[in-house]
Amino acid sequence: MYLKSGTDVRGTALETPEDGPVQLTDDAVADIARAFLVWCERHMDIPANQLKLAVGRDSRLSGPRIAAALKEALLPCGVTCYDCGLASTPSMFMAVLDIPCDCAIQITASHHPFHRNGLKFFTKDGGLDSPDLTELLSLAEEGSCPGRSPGGSWQESDHMERYAAHLRELIEKGVNAPDYHRPLSGFHITVDAGNGAGGFYAEKVLAPLGADISGSRFLEPDGRFPNHIPNPENEEAMGFAARAVTESGADLGIIFDTDVDRAGVVDRHGREINRNRLVALASAIALEDSPGGTVVTDSITSDGLKEYIEDALGGKHHRFRRGYKNVINEALRLNKEGVDCPLAIETSGHAALRENYFLDDGAYLVTKIIVKLVKLRREGGELEDMLSGLREPAETLEVRIPILENDFRARGQELIQSLEACAIAKGWRIAPDNREGLRVSFPKGEGQGWFLVRLSVHDPILPVNLESDAVGGVETIRGKLREFFRENSLGLDISAL
Repeated sequence: MYLKSGTDVRGTALETPEDGPVQLTDDAVADIARAFLVWCERHMDIPANQLKLAVGRDSRLSGPRIAAALKEALLPCGVTCYDCGLASTPSMFMAVLDIPCDCAIQITASHHPFHRNGLKFFTKDGGLDSPDLTELLSLAEEGSCPGRSPGGSWQESDHMERYAAHLRELIEKGVNAPDYHRPLSGFHITVDAGNGAGGFYAEKVLAPLGADISGSRFLEPDGRFPNHIPNPENEEAMGFAARAVTESGADLGIIFDTDVDRAGVVDRHGREINRNRLVALASAIALEDSPGGTVVTDSITSDGLKEYIEDALGGKHHRFRRGYKNVINEALRLNKEGVDCPLAIETSGHAALRENYFLDDGAYLVTKIIVKLVKLRREGGELEDMLSGLREPAETLEVRIPILENDFRARGQELIQSLEACAIAKGWRIAPDNREGLRVSFPKGEGQGWFLVRLSVHDPILPVNLESDAVGGVETIRGKLREFFRENSLGLDISAL
């Protein structure tokens, strides 16, 4: 169970002085793989020796070893396995639909350091949720196994070729260009894959459609990630993507995380379209086909974004909890209740569209953005025109306060309750649509912005987000919080505040 991280299995896969010995050993991988077969028998009613299962991996150095461990565990149980090789995480869900097969395992640890790795699990209903993974790992700890059976096989699959063709077709149909098979002729688009699994998008999607991909960077898979962290939220990584655009004179820049479930973009001026700006752009595109629809975001999105979605786009903004699976599940719930909700998106770059099975797929998101760019150019417009109505904050800051007590969750919840009581006593404005932690807003003269204090999903941390529309406003709001935490510092390290 120590390998559980939300909806993923994650752990040290290469020994390092910092993280110590390997946690994701061959034996651990084998135990988890066999437990997954038992889980599939329980929940899919398919005997293990009749299962068809796809396996993919990102570019991490430990990926081939873990794939070999999966093979050693799965074949004696009679499973038919399709080896998709280097693959994006979203493509492995699509493999379930397109190969077709019953389930899939992706070997990845997203943007985490090179010496870590993990496993993600998919069925035709999507990725396993947190309770599913808890059950699976409990089965693994018990040593559950479906038993040996002849007939297992391991065969190479060209699924990524077909997945790239699917994305090309989306662009071809979306732009409806006269030159149907080279609709991106005349467009210069750079891709920064961060040496992860995303290089295919430049070479197998954009270039065959006529795009100039010169100036693209780090397309070659290299599991050491020698150039920068493959993470669109990382300032250094976004700097590389922005320079790729300005130095090559491109029309658009794209950056993926390691396994391509997240993306960020850069406009022709080298300005990042990331975080709130990416949420705004994705919302504008999604609401074109769902006027008045609801967009689910995580809790730290800005007040200006809410105004943009509701006033400029005519949609509804539904703030929810952090965690990409949380926003996706909330969107699924709303749609089930009859609410028109076409998009779930987290500021980290996880974007899931209803039209694409609510699958968080960075390649699908940028495909939609490219189609929109082509259409805008025909009308004399640019992507940045779509964001002209977005009011952006003057200042933002995130501070992380470690909780030092063993029962960090109880202490964190106690602190948030005390902070809420303090806010009520002082007459601070508590956000009416808050669904995680405590979000408080302040008027002009008192910081002109807001803070959100919440408890981390997995770690003994209180993340504190602050935002202000006035220069110096974040420090004013920070001072109010500093006063509270100094009086309630027991079991905390408040030095960062």
